[in-house]
Order: sequence, then C-alpha cells, then structure tokens
Amino acid sequence: MTEQTAVPNGRLLYGCMGLGGDWSTDPHEITDVEAAAEAIEAALDIGVTLFDHADIYRHGKSEAVFGEVLAGSSGLRERIQLQTKCGIRLNERGLETHYDLSPDAIIERVNGSLERLRTDYVDILLLHRPDPLMDPAEVAAAVGKLMAEGKVRALGVSNMSAAQIEFLQDSLETPVVANQLELSLLKRDWLESTVLVNHPDAHGYSFPHGTLEYCARQGITLQAYGALARGHYTGNPPERPTPAESATASLLAEMARENATTVEAVLLGWLMKHPAGIAPVIGTANPDRIRACAGASRVAQSMTRAEWYRLWVTARGSNIP
Repeated sequence: MTEQTAVPNGRLLYGCMGLGGDWSTDPHEITDVEAAAEAIEAALDIGVTLFDHADIYRHGKSEAVFGEVLAGSSGLRERIQLQTKCGIRLNERGLETHYDLSPDAIIERVNGSLERLRTDYVDILLLHRPDPLMDPAEVAAAVGKLMAEGKVRALGVSNMSAAQIEFLQDSLETPVVANQLELSLLKRDWLESTVLVNHPDAHGYSFPHGTLEYCARQGITLQAYGALARGHYTGNPPERPTPAESATASLLAEMARENATTVEAVLLGWLMKHPAGIAPVIGTANPDRIRACAGASRVAQSMTRAEWYRLWVTARGSNIP
C-alpha cells in the first residue's frame, strides 16, 4: 500500500480552473501565463500549498499553463502538492458530457495530466464524478498500477455520497483521503440536511444525509469547491438579489468591518468553523481576492456560535426549525 498523502484538513486550497485562457477546445491556445503566475504567487503568499486541477479545466489548458509556471520556478514543485481529477469527458462521441472511470481512461487521463503539468506525479488523484458504469475492482486495478509506477500518491473522490465512497473503498487497497463537494453559505444543502430530518422541508434538499458524518469517521477531508459562493456576495452579485441575499451581503460586510478583515475571509471562516474540518477551495483568479482570503483561519477561530448561526439563518431567509 502506498503511504497516504496528508491532506490539509481545514486549510485553504487553490482551485486552478480559472487559469489558462478561455474554454476553447484548442489545447494549444494557452494564454495569460503571466496572470496564472500572479494567481499562483498570491496563493503561495497566503500559505496555500495544495493546488487543485482537473483534466477538463479549460480543456486541459489550466494544467498546461500551471506546468509552464512550474517549469519556470525552480524548487516550486517540492514546496507544493498537486491534485487533479479525471472521469469527465467533454464533447466526445456525439455527447456534450459523459463519465468514464474505465481503467484505460483513468490511466490515459492521468498520463495526459502529468504531461501538461510537467511533473512525474500528482499527490492526489480525484475521481471527478460517480460513473454509473464504474466497476470498483477495475478502478482499484488502474489506481494500483498508477501508484506502483509512482504517478499517483493518494486517491480521493469528488461529488460522491457516503454510500458511493464505501462501495468503492471495499475494492481499494488505498484509503480514500478526500471528497470534494460544493459547500458554501449559498449552496447549503449539506447543512440543511442535518437539521431537516423528520421535517417536511427536507424534500427540497438533495444532499445525501450522512455523507459529512461518514467522511469525518473515516478521516476523509471535505474539500469545498464554490466556497466563495461564486462571487455571489463579493464581486459578482445577482442582478436582482432576493431579500435574503441582500441581507446576507450586508451582514457579511458588517462582520468583516467589525473584525477588521474581508468578506472573503468571513465566508471561508464560516465554512472552516464547522467541526468537519472543511478545507475551502479558492476558485478566483484575481490575485487581490486570493489574498483577501488570508484571514479565514483567524475568523473561524474567533467566530462565535451565535455569529455562525446568524449568518446561516440570514442566508436561508427563515429561521431554522
């Protein structure tokens, strides 16, 4: 069994989906190398050491531009961890999207990611989405081969429920170390499901109840993508915000002023306050917004229970049961 790679529980990650140019399908149209370097440097400045990728981000260009920065930065690879994802195919065989966790596809996609990232290994490989045609034994064989070759050091998943992880884990010889899910003050299904058991409002939330608890019991780090609510409360507000959205934006600004910090830090600190040890993924490519996340850990430590609940209740627009 390969030694488990440490995943930073309750620490910030940087999500690289916004790097590398536009979403054109030409993998050679990499642009904004300087902008990518500035974003990466900003993340390093605030103590981020784990960088999150996927083979499909910008159709491979996010990995490729990161590889260019990595190649031009002596010693950087040894200072950081890299994770990437595989399992989603875009615009192939007449389908806009389909999933593929077949063993050949896993190996092919990981090798492509390594080539684009200009590295010999990734610290963590995430299976991007559940594939209904997945055979866990075949996945285990492919992952085992990649680990034996030193190309992958640890395995995680993304967008999976407790039952799906457990089903997969039964065939694996390596522990699942991370589960990346959309978790934020805006997307709260993961939280609502914990208090709406035996309540008529529960049908309005699709998050598989028990997933957070399972991950906590198994030592699986919860990585939160969309943690900044996709700019909903900072920088990219809706054209016609609901009363709850307006009240939440005002409350976040008020809390940021009172704590001499930023709205970004309050948003992330609210997530990190949760005892599951949530590790938020910062997705913005704006260096200023990346650096604005620096105070998140301090906010999480100082936030009171009443403040935490006030943010939640304000965002949901009604009291909890």
